[in-house]
Amino acid sequence: MSGHQQQTKKTLNNMSEADAIISQMAKQARDAQAVIGRAEAESRNQAILQAAHLIRQNSLQIETANEKDREHGLQTGLTNAFIDRLTLTADRIEAMATGLEDIAKLDDPLGVELARWTRPNGLDIARISTALGVIGVIYESRPNVTVDAAGLCIKSGNAVILRSGSDSYHTSQMLSGLMQQGLSHASLPQAAIQSVPSPDRALVGAMLAASGQLDVIIPRGGKGLVRRVQDEARVPVFAHLEGICHLYVSAQADMKKAADICVNAKMRRVGICGAAETLLMDQTISSQDMSMIVKQLLDSGCEVRGTDIISACDNRIVPATDSDWGCEFLAPIIAVKTVSGLDEAIAHIRLNGSGHTESIITEDMSEAETFLNEIDSAIVMVNASTQFADGGEFGMGAEIGIATGRLHARGPVGAAQLTSFKYTVRGSGQTRV
Repeated sequence: MSGHQQQTKKTLNNMSEADAIISQMAKQARDAQAVIGRAEAESRNQAILQAAHLIRQNSLQIETANEKDREHGLQTGLTNAFIDRLTLTADRIEAMATGLEDIAKLDDPLGVELARWTRPNGLDIARISTALGVIGVIYESRPNVTVDAAGLCIKSGNAVILRSGSDSYHTSQMLSGLMQQGLSHASLPQAAIQSVPSPDRALVGAMLAASGQLDVIIPRGGKGLVRRVQDEARVPVFAHLEGICHLYVSAQADMKKAADICVNAKMRRVGICGAAETLLMDQTISSQDMSMIVKQLLDSGCEVRGTDIISACDNRIVPATDSDWGCEFLAPIIAVKTVSGLDEAIAHIRLNGSGHTESIITEDMSEAETFLNEIDSAIVMVNASTQFADGGEFGMGAEIGIATGRLHARGPVGAAQLTSFKYTVRGSGQTRV
């Protein structure tokens, strides 16, 4: 491990100490990136595959570290949604290893000729993909972000500085150490992956202020963390503030299909950013079909907060309030209302959405195309659960996050989204008049 990662968990004395730590880590990362950014794809893939092997080999130790983090989380009163995001089961550990193997199989995102043309004066100009540089990732709860971020950065030739929250500190430190071992196995510098040595919040401030040292910051966590990063960062940010995802069930939907999608979109995992938070249903859907969809949600353990028409479907429904629209519950709760058709559904999503993921359930493909064209969220779906809003499900191997901004990266941020580009110009003696 790098010198800073060998330090024990501690509280920093002052902000200047935090600045010094991040500055030294960033210098080590910049030097390492100069090596990994020019390494052959075979070497980078070898590091990723070795890390996957080490994760499987150390599964029990990972679970032990994770149990320590979960016990601390329960003692400090973390919500069930946070505990779920924090928890690593044997299946989730295997999924991390498999995700790394999937990343290794991807085409090399570096050195790709994105475009090429020749000017009338004979200049040969090409646009070539390059690594972004040094990436900072600040995250809460999800220790799998450690592996996803590290794997994607290795693949894309970037160096990364990881700052996990105190809730996943022990698990994340262990996982980053295994990723470093993967780099060593491939004769690549360990400093391409570094974890800050303490969960002290001063280190977050130091990362946010590290203009000229970090090239981009990616936050993964709750609204408070992401808002702080967006407000305070002097470094470019890839982020989404909230995952307020919508489902719209059209009158032209297959109602059995709609019910299955609604239950999955809300209840598969309620604490992820792709979980549906609002369900809109066309008001012309029969009361029998509305009741069937609502009942399946209720029977699955979901609290339904509905408008008057929805409340008439079942006496277990809680009356909805204005604050329920545009709310990210991150819990087994969904807000449900009727709309007068596609136009009103689109208007509601534009007003209350966060630009993350929306899905329409319909058998009318003309209506589906209108929804796809008029909704400007990062991910727009037809007849599919919003829980597919995930880089792994998109065939990217994994993701660092879902970006809802409109600059550089949007949607799942995978290896290809962690690249920029440069122009190469080949001449034969041209001079400009």
